[in-house]
Amino acid sequence: MRLNTGESSNVEDRRGRGGMVAGGGIGALVLGLLYMLLGGNPDPNGGGVTIPGASPPAQQVDPANDTEGHFAKQVLASTEQTWIDVFQKMGQQYQPPTLVLFDGVTGTACGTGQSAMGPFYCPNDAKVYIDLSFYRELEQRFNAPGDFAKSYVLAHEVGHHVQNLLGVSEQVQRAEQAASSKEEANSYSVKLELQADCLAGVWANQARQRGELEINQADVQTALNAATAIGDDKLQQEAQGRVVPESFTHGSSAQRVEWFSRGLQGGDIRQCDTFNGQAQGLMGAR
Repeated sequence: MRLNTGESSNVEDRRGRGGMVAGGGIGALVLGLLYMLLGGNPDPNGGGVTIPGASPPAQQVDPANDTEGHFAKQVLASTEQTWIDVFQKMGQQYQPPTLVLFDGVTGTACGTGQSAMGPFYCPNDAKVYIDLSFYRELEQRFNAPGDFAKSYVLAHEVGHHVQNLLGVSEQVQRAEQAASSKEEANSYSVKLELQADCLAGVWANQARQRGELEINQADVQTALNAATAIGDDKLQQEAQGRVVPESFTHGSSAQRVEWFSRGLQGGDIRQCDTFNGQAQGLMGAR
């Protein structure tokens, strides 16, 4: 993969501030990641996910050797151009999110953010949070190496920002609150997550058309591997030895691959209707 673009300035770098990870290293990072991908989120009312233990203080980042930080800023810049273009065609103005790079633990408007949560988006402050050590976990634990896999993860979180701007997230929240069962509420969460996967594919398609993203089939496969690795069924099987479809919150591996592929191939947000017309923010766009 090659990304021919500059770096976004919408970045807040909190690394090297000595935060402590409430997670106790790689093992707890995996447990926390499983929690997040199985439905856990920072509490918008100020709570957070706490896993006992602590890791050493964060180290200062050397800008000259900050390859992953520079790459994340490039990906963010590319998503900004895609969504600026898409929103303009809809007669709207895109307000990009802020990317927060942190290590260990950090404050958010959705509660306490921790490395063990994996990357996440907070709608209350319109920020995407990532501890870049997640990329090592993606490669080593989930067997999804490669820059395009890393890009997919970040573009998925930006997809949640797009949903927030267009009102889809709010509609889903209301639907979840009105649901008659936990299973029904989970189904709305799955649709929201699969749509974010599709939007990540839309970004890649349009960045490719602009000539700033160069990928081949091997690169695409790395992203599909990442989507497969973080499917609810695969994570549940690994975490608890069985699969409970009614408890899915992000979608199965096959579903995640399908919707990311749909966005990547079509490049049109109107093809990302995981709600079958029930959520109008994106589906009403022309």
